[in-house]
Amino acid sequence: MKLKSAILLTMGTALAAPMAMADGDMADSMTMVSWGGAYQLSQVRAYVEPYQAMNEGFEVLTDESSGEAVARLRAMNEAGNVTWDVVDVVAADAMRLCDEGLAIEIDADEMLAPAPDGTPASEDFGDLIVSDCFVPQIVYSTTFGYRTDVEAWGGREPDDICDVFDLVNFPGQRSLERRPIGNMEWALLCSGVAKDDIYDALETEEGIAQAFAMLDTIADSTVWWSSGADTPQLLADGEVVFGSTYNGRLFSLIEEQNQPVAMMWDAQVFDLDGWIIPEGLPADRLARALDFVRFATDTQRLADQSQYISYGPARASSAPLVGLHADLGIEMAPHMPTDPANAQNTFLFNYEWWADYRDDMDARFQAWLSQ
Repeated sequence: MKLKSAILLTMGTALAAPMAMADGDMADSMTMVSWGGAYQLSQVRAYVEPYQAMNEGFEVLTDESSGEAVARLRAMNEAGNVTWDVVDVVAADAMRLCDEGLAIEIDADEMLAPAPDGTPASEDFGDLIVSDCFVPQIVYSTTFGYRTDVEAWGGREPDDICDVFDLVNFPGQRSLERRPIGNMEWALLCSGVAKDDIYDALETEEGIAQAFAMLDTIADSTVWWSSGADTPQLLADGEVVFGSTYNGRLFSLIEEQNQPVAMMWDAQVFDLDGWIIPEGLPADRLARALDFVRFATDTQRLADQSQYISYGPARASSAPLVGLHADLGIEMAPHMPTDPANAQNTFLFNYEWWADYRDDMDARFQAWLSQ
């Protein structure tokens, strides 16, 4: 698939691209919405602090509500009071917001910085521009961490996604996200559906029932999480032995906190995260948002973020600049989900499918949870 090729190439970089100022007066403050935790901190260090250093007196307010971005922006738009300026969302949510007219369209070659060698932004981001309103920022994955000190496992360590559903060889509490994305795909994979047939199966009642039946087998041994910080904390506290979350959260737990936890990369679900700018901003706030996004997504800034968290930058020109962790001094490339050693068996998220079916599947998943 073209997207997989683009993702695996997205580990390349060059030099800092110049920032282009937006025309007209710009607001002196901005609300940046993201996901909190180590990820949002990496954005502050790589993007916000350098931008503020170049714009004296500029204030950035941060919000951690990206998980509710679609619902919140729908409500703001209805009320005619959009209070967010730049919002970090997953690709499928960007598609939904774009389709509903809740995010502005971005002309990549006009509004974003080119690569240092002059390559237009549209070519540098390539197939990762999956929506007219979406500016890709990072490639990440949702995968599993597990405790390495579980006596009941008899020295075994999980290395297959279906070990998540194996309570005999790997007993103990799990943690899974309180939404269908990822969980439904893994459940079908481990109930015998071929990888290429997953989304066709999810369009049938039989396929949906098959996924829920597989999830039923571990439901009583599962803690359901809503925040990306939940699984790392549950693993650190020993309340779960196996849990899904974003690979960057697990990197922080393992490498920065030295917890007895390891990463299981099998069937990691690749996804994209990036910026949208809400529709309906006044001119001065829109100018500031565009200026910030241009700066924050240039070649150097995307490479800089990889110093703080193990997510692959979304520009091809950024990959060669991926180097050492800013604090730990360790090479970051081997910790990226896109590293060939980690990407031997990946699952490519179908953005279009989830953009079309998300609301319905969310409702069905929550109804299943409440049974």
